[in-house]
Amino acid sequence: MGSPESETRYEKRPGPSAEDALLATAATAVKVVIVGGFGVGKTTMVGSVSEIRPLTTEETMTEVSRGVDDVAGVETKTKTTVAMDFGRISLNEELVLYLFGTPGQERFWFLWKGLFDGALGAVVLIDTRRLEISFDVLGRLEDRGIPFIVAVNGFPDAPVHPTAEIRAALDLPPSVPIVECDARERVSSRDTLLVLMRYLYTLIDTNQER
Repeated sequence: MGSPESETRYEKRPGPSAEDALLATAATAVKVVIVGGFGVGKTTMVGSVSEIRPLTTEETMTEVSRGVDDVAGVETKTKTTVAMDFGRISLNEELVLYLFGTPGQERFWFLWKGLFDGALGAVVLIDTRRLEISFDVLGRLEDRGIPFIVAVNGFPDAPVHPTAEIRAALDLPPSVPIVECDARERVSSRDTLLVLMRYLYTLIDTNQER
């Protein structure tokens, strides 16, 4: 057993329940990844929107990480994801999303490859106080050809910028949706996922017309 400072918590239900069961009408399952830099709210989003108790791999941050992880702007953060977060949401009676939240620190990015395998799309969470931490994340998604939308997580002390300025700062094409969200709120997180699904459907229709 690890010390209280380094113990990884795996939060899951002890066994299946009626609440965890998939709807009998569920016909389509889609894998979606929630990505972003360190401390942008990925674990929070998966936890807020999941209809099952999410699996998390959060570890308490210690002095060992000082000088390794950049905590500028999130100095009060005490825990970090070291592997992944996992949740599930049924968007309707037939469509189910399996959600995988990625670790934010660059030293854990080697895990991304497996998490991206089979993913249909991604939500990129950003913090307007630290836009620069999103550049590498966006580059990796573009390199892998994974469609994504950008969700601006509304931190209380974060500056508010017009969408056009955010698009320009992140060098995003006009076709990529940018939405505002509050990762703490289930409805807001669900609506963000709905935007992603609509965007993916648009891409499918566009490809079929070519």
